[in-house]
Amino acid sequence: MRKYTVEELAAGVVANSRPLVAKAITLVESSRPQDRARARRLLVALRDHTGHAVRVGISGVPGAGKSTFIDAMGRRLIGRGHRVAVLAVDPSSSRTGGSILGDRTRMGELAAEENVFIRPSPSGGHLGGVARATRESMLVLEAAGYDVVLVETVGVGQSEVAVADMVDTFLLITLARAGDQLQGIKRGILELADVITVNKADGEHEAEARVAARDLASALRLISSDPQARRPPVLTSSSYTGMGLDEVWQAVLDHRAYLESHGGLAARRNAQQLEWLWSLVEDAVLDGVRRSPRVKAIRHDIETLVSHGELSALEGSEQLIEAFIADVPVVWPHEVAGPVSG
Repeated sequence: MRKYTVEELAAGVVANSRPLVAKAITLVESSRPQDRARARRLLVALRDHTGHAVRVGISGVPGAGKSTFIDAMGRRLIGRGHRVAVLAVDPSSSRTGGSILGDRTRMGELAAEENVFIRPSPSGGHLGGVARATRESMLVLEAAGYDVVLVETVGVGQSEVAVADMVDTFLLITLARAGDQLQGIKRGILELADVITVNKADGEHEAEARVAARDLASALRLISSDPQARRPPVLTSSSYTGMGLDEVWQAVLDHRAYLESHGGLAARRNAQQLEWLWSLVEDAVLDGVRRSPRVKAIRHDIETLVSHGELSALEGSEQLIEAFIADVPVVWPHEVAGPVSG
């Protein structure tokens, strides 16, 4: 199989060659050191072509119909002339074998569209690695001309935070749950939400969805006592009938306009860059620990002792860190910059 140069990949991405876009994403998803070096060069080459898309994170309670919602919304956006990319953050895929659109048949119609690119979550790895791959894939797709990027959280817990740290607007999809519509929604995710929609508001469920939306809007007022604070709009929608989808997308655009008018969009993206900076550092250090020959030599024994209760986790971690440090060459500042005067 031919191996493309970084320059060829960059040119292919900008020209929106689907095969080369796919190869570029495969490259940035890789954790192999030689691939990471090429991926960094690729992202630098694409930098001037990124940052122009509307970035939307989508999360929701189990059964809320995220995939069906994305399918319906994506087709609606394509009909308006947008080019849509769909990505996922799924740290659970290494354990369950699932991935974004593991039930991809629910996105069958969207997947068949020419102006859409759907990418499953990387199979395996920890949240930091999966989030890095998703974030860098997003930049590749922006450079390829996709002007709407939808990032779905497929896993649970910290994946919502990871997605919120890479998008402009965080959309929460929930349901009317027979009088207990707040079930399964944690305060933390409500605080992340910029727009909320009560989904599956059709047929006999439409009325209860509207009641649920009113109750949720009231509950949001209890989260913040600041009357000046922006509160996310709570809407209703149906992926089946299309009711409310236009209003949800308008709410996303209104939030983006709000950020732009208050200087918040640039500030949010700058903060996300800093968060990404330290995530990359932490990821590189953790990867270095795992690859350290000295750590590899003692890892199994330490894990066995800790699992049998013969060594505490604290003591074991100290030994692993000491082994890692012993493998890392120490470079003092004067060896890099020369003697320090004065």
